[in-house]
Amino acid sequence: MSKYVYVYKGGGMASTEEEQKAAMAAWGAWMGGLGDALLDMGNPFGASAGVKSDGSNGAAGSALTGYSIVEAASLEDAVAKSRGCPVFAAGGSVDVYEAIEVTM
Repeated sequence: MSKYVYVYKGGGMASTEEEQKAAMAAWGAWMGGLGDALLDMGNPFGASAGVKSDGSNGAAGSALTGYSIVEAASLEDAVAKSRGCPVFAAGGSVDVYEAIEVTM
């Protein structure tokens, strides 16, 4: 089993308190359905900045909105586990990356 990072793009915060509660319930249900495969529920991202090799900064260019970490048997399994993610209902997407373990 390997670790995979779900990187969320887009979506957005619901505008009313009722919609926010419904969105949080959907995220809780989806994450609960992942069971022991969910290693780190992650967090949404806030303010961001991009840093260039010369040390200058500017706007981050990727519009990433959050992350989670799961355990899966393969990339295909990790992708399958991402299906049903509530970010899709908000117009967002999920990029799935294998986290390569490095020992030093």
